Amino acid sequence: MPATTETIVGVFAHVDTTVRALEELRAKGYHDFTVYTPVPVHEIEDVVERDRPVSRVRLFTLLGALTGAVSGFMLTIWSSMQWNLVTGGKPIASIPPFVVIAFELTILFGGVATLIGMVVLGRLPKLRPSPGFDPRFTRDRFGVAVHCTPERGGSVREILGAAGAEDVNAV
Repeated sequence: MPATTETIVGVFAHVDTTVRALEELRAKGYHDFTVYTPVPVHEIEDVVERDRPVSRVRLFTLLGALTGAVSGFMLTIWSSMQWNLVTGGKPIASIPPFVVIAFELTILFGGVATLIGMVVLGRLPKLRPSPGFDPRFTRDRFGVAVHCTPERGGSVREILGAAGAEDVNAV
């Protein structure tokens, strides 16, 4: 059965040529690509992140934080009702002293839920390297791996070559 998509990888030596290639790919309607860089580069990030939807990890964080706050208040109120200690005529289930515990559990549960969200939505761990990865991308080269249909492969090769790719191959 023939593959429905192929991956074309372009290797670049400079940031400006990589950004130029990404801009050209986006202008021609290619949006399914992966960029490999040896260091974080804001110019590349600006091009890649443009028009990308907001991450859903924040929903995990919100749900975890709300769960933490509710469980913090429930735990403290329940424990004070079970083992009540009346001091100075204050009510047994007084909210202000319990805010500290609720806040701490909000932070704890929110952080753990964020970590779970990143692992689940990022499909981690990746046990095999992606097909377009080249060890040069960890040292001194930038890579752009474009996933496209085989009939559009020639156009992608042309765009990457015209932008200044040192090497263009299909994986």
